[in-house]
Amino acid sequence: MGSPSDTAVKRRKVFYIPGYDPFPPRRYRELYRKQGAAQAAISGYALSMNGGLEGDAFGWRVETMIDGHRTDAEIEVLVWSDIVQDSRVRSISLTYGYLLRTAWIYMSTGALWRLMKLRKGPVIAALYPVAMLLGQLVVALLAGWGVWQVVVRVPPALFHGAETTAAIDTLTTWGAIVIGAVLSLRVLHWFRDHDGRFFAYYLMHDFAHSAALYGAYPGDIASRLDDFGDTIAKALTTEVDEVLVVGHSSGAHMAVSILSDLIRAGQATDKTPALSLLSLGQVVPMVSFLPSAYKLRADLRYLSASDELTWVDVTAPGDGCSFALCDPVAVSGQTTPQKRWPLVFSAAFTQSLSPERWRALRWRFFRLHFQYLCAFDQPKDYDYFQITAGPQTLAARYDGRPASRSRIDHTVSKYTSLRP
Repeated sequence: MGSPSDTAVKRRKVFYIPGYDPFPPRRYRELYRKQGAAQAAISGYALSMNGGLEGDAFGWRVETMIDGHRTDAEIEVLVWSDIVQDSRVRSISLTYGYLLRTAWIYMSTGALWRLMKLRKGPVIAALYPVAMLLGQLVVALLAGWGVWQVVVRVPPALFHGAETTAAIDTLTTWGAIVIGAVLSLRVLHWFRDHDGRFFAYYLMHDFAHSAALYGAYPGDIASRLDDFGDTIAKALTTEVDEVLVVGHSSGAHMAVSILSDLIRAGQATDKTPALSLLSLGQVVPMVSFLPSAYKLRADLRYLSASDELTWVDVTAPGDGCSFALCDPVAVSGQTTPQKRWPLVFSAAFTQSLSPERWRALRWRFFRLHFQYLCAFDQPKDYDYFQITAGPQTLAARYDGRPASRSRIDHTVSKYTSLRP
């Protein structure tokens, strides 16, 4: 890694790895465009976006003028939304099957109880789809039972209390069952089709995908990580001053594994551009606490002691969907005497957002999970746009910055082994 200094970064290549998100990557371009302009206006610097990237890569170019320094950055989204889309089934029965399997994995391994010792927010987020899906099932069954109760009373009402024949009673009973079952299914279909309001299916598929192999990477993800690694390695051979990888949410632990493999292969040296990792809103323990997450735990240990990069981990207690201020290496039981990374600190939503802005966002949990990628109207030392397109490397920007004193940096995971 190039030695950190205050020398201005003139050219930067940024790779953004999103979390479990089925939407196409253009949403991130629009988010960057709107929020970058807002942050530049608030903080008093110039930022402009200048078109897309060449070839098949999806991304955009950014030019900034900050403190008299011009910086050009290329930001590329490493896409895995196709894998996310393939993992999300519309089948109601399969989704409830995923619920049972995922709940069993986290409870039978003891991972759930360990996660509860960290932060309540992400555990509540994990339990939310379970509770919501079960609640939807109860509502559907009650609706069907209510209709059944009404239908079975129709023949006696029609016959004014006279005795009905056995055939009519049987026909009425089966008719009530069929009508009640159809209504129950319609209610379940309505909930599924309106999941944009509830996020129950979305979150259930997210947790089910992460836990499917008890923490091991599925084959499609492992293959995609290799592809991403090749893309980043090529950037390290270009004439840029910094290669910055940003891993958001579940993209954070993917970034850890990608860069660990890249550094092990000798593709980052003191002759390549500065290599940096910014993990945002990470949910690493949701995977690393599972028994078969051997690769992720080994990668966490390896990367935490690496001299070839700078790793900064930013979360916020106001983000209920992340493991805020939980050192992902330490809580996973991978601390060694050689540990250098990550630098863990808070984006401090309650301080870097004005009281009015905080009140408007505090109950919008999913929106807050993306606040790291957005503008702050009372910014402190975290500014996503200066990090990705400004004149300092990540190392220079946070040189000497202390870690948050309230971070959790002791072993919590039951499973700490690196191999079966």
